[in-house]
Order: sequence, then C-alpha cells, then structure tokens
Amino acid sequence: MTQERLAIFAKAGSRNLPNLWDFAALILVLGVLVLMSYGSRGMTSPLNAPETAALSLDYWNLPYYGLRTTLRMFAAIIVSLLFTFTYATLAAKSRRAEMALIPLLDVLQSVPILGFLSFTVTFFLQLFPGSTLGAECAAIFVIFTSQAWNMAFSFYQSLRSVPRDLEEVAANFQLTPWQRFWQLETPFAMPSLIWNMMMSMSGGWFFVVASEAISVGDVNIRLPGIGSYLALAIEQRRIDCVGAAVVAVALIILAYDQLLFRPVVAFADKFRVELTVSQTQSDSWVRDMFLRTRWLQRAMNYPATLLRALSLLSLRLPARLHRDGPPNPKIELIVDLLWYMIIGVLLFISLTMTISFVRSGVNMEEVKTVAILTFYTLLRVMALIAIASLIWVPAGIWIGLRPRIAEKAQPLAQFLAAFPANVLFPIAVIGILRFHLNPDIWLSALIVFGTQWYIAFNVIAGASAFPNDLREAAQNFGIKGWSWWKSVILPAVFPYYITGAITASGGSWNASIVAEYVKWGDDQVTAHGVGAYIAKATADGDYPKIVLGVAAMSIVVILFNRLFWRQLSAFAERRLRLL
Repeated sequence: MTQERLAIFAKAGSRNLPNLWDFAALILVLGVLVLMSYGSRGMTSPLNAPETAALSLDYWNLPYYGLRTTLRMFAAIIVSLLFTFTYATLAAKSRRAEMALIPLLDVLQSVPILGFLSFTVTFFLQLFPGSTLGAECAAIFVIFTSQAWNMAFSFYQSLRSVPRDLEEVAANFQLTPWQRFWQLETPFAMPSLIWNMMMSMSGGWFFVVASEAISVGDVNIRLPGIGSYLALAIEQRRIDCVGAAVVAVALIILAYDQLLFRPVVAFADKFRVELTVSQTQSDSWVRDMFLRTRWLQRAMNYPATLLRALSLLSLRLPARLHRDGPPNPKIELIVDLLWYMIIGVLLFISLTMTISFVRSGVNMEEVKTVAILTFYTLLRVMALIAIASLIWVPAGIWIGLRPRIAEKAQPLAQFLAAFPANVLFPIAVIGILRFHLNPDIWLSALIVFGTQWYIAFNVIAGASAFPNDLREAAQNFGIKGWSWWKSVILPAVFPYYITGAITASGGSWNASIVAEYVKWGDDQVTAHGVGAYIAKATADGDYPKIVLGVAAMSIVVILFNRLFWRQLSAFAERRLRLL
C-alpha cells in the first residue's frame, strides 16, 4: 500500500516539475520586455505634457483625487474581467493552450509591478504623444497587472473543479459548450470569482502609489489621484496628509463595498452548490432597494432578458470542425509539431535578445549577487506565507461559515487589504533608525500586507461556498473537534487555499519591492533582497539590471510554484473535488 502511494505521488510530482513550457513562458515574457526596452532607448525627447499635472496637498482636493483613482481602479477591473473570461477559459478548455498559458500566467504573476511599469510607461506615452491619456493608460495597465492574475487563477481553478454530477446533468440536457459555460461553469465559479475580485481591487490599492506616481529613470509622472497625493505627502514628510489619504481610501472602499460588492455577494448566494437552503442569507440594502423599486426592475428587465437569451443561444462549432469520434492520431501529431515549432522559434528569438541585452550591462559577479539577494527574499516570503496560513486558515473558516460576521468583516478586510504599505514607511524608517534595528528583519513585516489577504479572502470564499447539506450531514453523524477539521472543512477549503497561496506568492514578491526599499523624506532604509535591487535599478533607469532582477525573481517563483504549489493543486483537483 505504501509503495502504491509513493508511486502515485511520484507520478503526480513528475507532471508538476518545471518543464520546457515554464522556461518557454519566462523567456517569451523577458523577450517582450527587452524588446520594449530597445524601443524606449531611442526615445530621448523630454516628456513634458504628463509631468505638468500640478498636485496639491490641500485636503479639499482629496474627493477629486479619489474619484480619479476610483475610475482607474474600475477601468482596470473591467479589463481584468475580460482577460479572466477569455484567458482562463481557453487554458481550462484547450490542452495545447493550457501547456503554454498556465506557465505563462505563472511568469506574468511573478513579474513585479515595477517590472511591467519600467518597460511599458514609455510605450503608452508614445502611443498618445502630448496627451495625458498615455499616462492614464500606463497607470491603468499597472493596476491591471496587480488584479488580473489572481482572478484568472481563481476562474481557471473553478472551471477545473466543477462537480462531476453537474457535468453529467449538463451532458444529459445536451447543453452546447456555450450554454454549459454560462449555465453551469460560470455560476459555479461565481462565488470564488467575486471574492477574488474584491481581493484584486484591494491589491490595486496596494500599488496605487506606483501607478500614479511613476518614476523610471528620467521619466517622472504624477497623475492626480490618491496614490500621487500619498507619494507627495511622504516626500514632504506631511504625516497629517498621509492620515487624510488613509481616511479617504477607507471612505472610498466603504462606498463601493456597500454599492457594488455587497449586493453582488448577496446575489452570488444563489450559485452555491448545496441541496438544502442555508439558514442565513447575505443581506444588502442596495439589493433590497432594487427589489422594492419597480422602475429599477423595469429598467433592468430588458438587459436581463437579453443576457439570458444570449446565454441560452445554441451555438455550436461548424460541422466541418465538429468531431463525433475520437481524434485522428496523425492529425493530432501534425498539429502538435506545428505548435511546438512556433513556440520554439519564438523561444529562440526571445532567449537571444534577453541574453544579449543583459550581458550589455551586467557581469557574472552581478548575477551571483542577484542570486544571493533572491535567496534572502525567498526566505522572507516562505516564512510569511507560513505565518499567514497559520493565522488565516482557521480565522477565514470561522468567518466564512458565519455569513452575518462575514458581511461585517467584509469592508474591514477590504480596507486592510487595500491599506498601502507606504503609509507605514514613516513608522518603519523612524523606528529602525532611532532604535538601530535590523532592516532585514523588521522591514519583512511590510511584506505581510501583500501576502495574508490572498489567503484570507480565498479561505473565506471556500468556507462561504461550503454546501449547507454537508454541514448538516456532519452534524447528524456527530463529527466534531479535530475530526471535523481534518475530514470535513479543511478538505473543503483546501482547493481555495491553494489558489490563494499561489497568488500570495506572487503578491509577496511584488510587495518585497515596496517593503525592502523604503523612504521617508530624505531618509532611506534598505533590506538585502532582490526587491530592493529592482527598486533601485528602476529608480536609476538601469534596464539591464531590471531585466536581471525580474528574471531571477520569475525563475524562483516558477520553480516554487511548480515544485510545491502545483503538486498540491493537482492533489486537490484529484482527491478533494466534489463528486
């Protein structure tokens, strides 16, 4: 029996070891970044238009700045939703696409926000020369990169975890792939996707300073918004303005939580997979107002009818593309070979450009230094993920199983998740300098703001989606104590936890760039790590060092994901799926 279990584990591990697709995706992403860098090298003309935006620390400007930031956040979340529904669906439905898209998503998640910013800001500014629209697009794109990967991973995991009995029902009703997607798979994924949307919105707030106060080499852009306001307050050591920005963020989060997310969470209750009705339901005064307001219902009747009709369309593949029997092995082999050839050519071009570009600005000693710094950051990330898991798995389960408490904790959790680490810079810098503390230890605490909330939100989502009939069955069988945790609730939330932990890894690495290199006015505190290395290279506009740091960070994240998290994800999909 032991040998059989070892054989099963070894077989699962071999599927999750880093393979050519992981490194292929990494090389392709680095190649694109290098290509953008080559293009930006020749753009030496000064960027005047976006730099002229005058910012004021007057409190009365905060409502307008908050509006501008909120519009950017929602523009990014809409683009993230479109990306999620296309990218994650393609990866879940196509074997060939999955081989490339999932490793590519690992790489995109591991590329730091400043890595995207360094190579895209000039592109967007030149796309709309002389217009602030270019800077706005750059800011929205940066926020998008902090939101999209988490949502895509969540939706992909949900599509792969649809209960088999529901799949059989869809097959018996002869639903087309289009109908199955909108009538079964999307509703099943909705609870987890909504919670991850909230997490993504909070993740966007975490990096709002980087998106609105852009500083890459000689390019210095500040767009009107909460992030640029906060950056200016930190630069001028205005602790009162920092506090005012925090209050503004809290009010904005409370507003869109009440007006948007709480009604959506209440609406998503109908998509829970259970055979009995839950004893408690999520409340929303906005939803209640909608249900009691006739003109609102009438106004929404036509859009709702149209969407329902679209979801029920019997769309099928053309007859010449539809296969009734098993695939032809020869045709499949030819298509696979063509696919591999295309990927191989792109890999060769990207790898050649990346090596040539990095060698132009760094030597082997620099590579060794970056490897050591990456190891230091890895230790911090691993320790903080372990601490966050020990705290938020039991706490998230407790909150998720109590909808009333979840409703009250929801806005607070969103605010804490959105709490910009920059707000803590004064405390961190002053405390470390005054008491002569070790930055390598005490700055690590800032990374937890980019780690714990991915885990917390996903565990709460998993506990909230736990079927009520299974809870009643456990009570009827008298399962309590540790047996209940081990045999009932932990297996139920484990797939959700894995999704959160994978995205927490990328979030932690991104947070390390903010946490390992902090400033308060002219004072500066730096920890040893690849995050500080990338932050310094970005401030100096040293593109070869940026590429080197991004490559090192991405390689480690991919190895960690494939060797550890993906094995656990495969185990959850194989053994802990609702039947």
